[in-house]
Amino acid sequence: MAAGGWRSTVSRLLGAVKSQDPIFRRISDIRTVTLIPGDGIGPEISNAVMKIFAAADAPIRWEEKNITAAQGPSGKWEIPADAKVSMDTNKIGLKGPLMTPIAAGHPSMNLLLRKTFDLYANLRPCVSIEGFQTPYTDVNLVTIRENTEGEYSGIEHMIVDGVVQSIKLITETASKRIAEFAFEYSRINKRSTVTAVHKANIMRMSDGLFLRKCREVAENYKDIKFTEVYLDTVCLNMVQDPSQFDVLVMPNLYGDILSDLCAGLIGGLGVTPSGNIGANGVAIFESVHGTAPDIAGKDMANPTALLLSAVMMLRHMGLFDHARKIESACFETIKNQQVLTKDLGGNSKCSEFTQEICNRVRDKD
Repeated sequence: MAAGGWRSTVSRLLGAVKSQDPIFRRISDIRTVTLIPGDGIGPEISNAVMKIFAAADAPIRWEEKNITAAQGPSGKWEIPADAKVSMDTNKIGLKGPLMTPIAAGHPSMNLLLRKTFDLYANLRPCVSIEGFQTPYTDVNLVTIRENTEGEYSGIEHMIVDGVVQSIKLITETASKRIAEFAFEYSRINKRSTVTAVHKANIMRMSDGLFLRKCREVAENYKDIKFTEVYLDTVCLNMVQDPSQFDVLVMPNLYGDILSDLCAGLIGGLGVTPSGNIGANGVAIFESVHGTAPDIAGKDMANPTALLLSAVMMLRHMGLFDHARKIESACFETIKNQQVLTKDLGGNSKCSEFTQEICNRVRDKD
């Protein structure tokens, strides 16, 4: 038999074995995810997530990469080359909190990641958690934030001593892209209303352009109700009755502020998941709280935000059963109120809280 013939035969036989053998099927189904543990409590909560994923037998292989800013030959700030290659290859990342030293001269690490991978949409669901007492019990909304421009474009200069000008950049392309993302997300997830948040009454050209693109996109989604509300009015109405909102889409700065406000309605950033969706299939899911250096290494951290972000990641990857199993185990642990970290109202350690979730995950098998 010619070499090509036996190679072809072996290939077909191996393919037949793989199709029948669950071990082969399981190996081929494993997805590699870039894990950026982060700083402070980041490594602890990342380890907690990995332990829970292992308990759930989630088909994820972790490729750990550290992120620090460095200047390239041209003087431009960049993330490490191996981390960029990892994300370009794997397309999916999970990130703990990153610290940006004050007055260090380099940009925010989170901002650098967004620009590097064109992570144009920040997606943050805010849903009340049963058993975790807050002033509100019926929050169920999603903020969608344009992630690449606006006041965070980083275009600043000094006109004369004592006078600095910061330019707010709004483009038709980015505004249309985030509006389409918001409506498509709403349709796929069976949400009923998209609200554009703006200040076009004051910033008529910049916010006016953003609002105009939202209106145009809304014409293609007649099955979804579209409303438009001023930012200050949204903030007022949000704290009065958050149940009146569903999906909100907005430019960068407004999204930064409003998404944190919404997180406060459900108990804070420690229980709020977040995902950054980008071009070319790249997505990074993250905890949006700080690095908490005062409790780092003390087994006191709460991994809930990173865990729920990882659950978002699983759904993004189509692993719905694993996502449901892990999410329900987390929510049941909080509802039971027996094993909770200090910020959740208990006295348990991070490792104990993690183990309780692992036990509940295994009980679901």
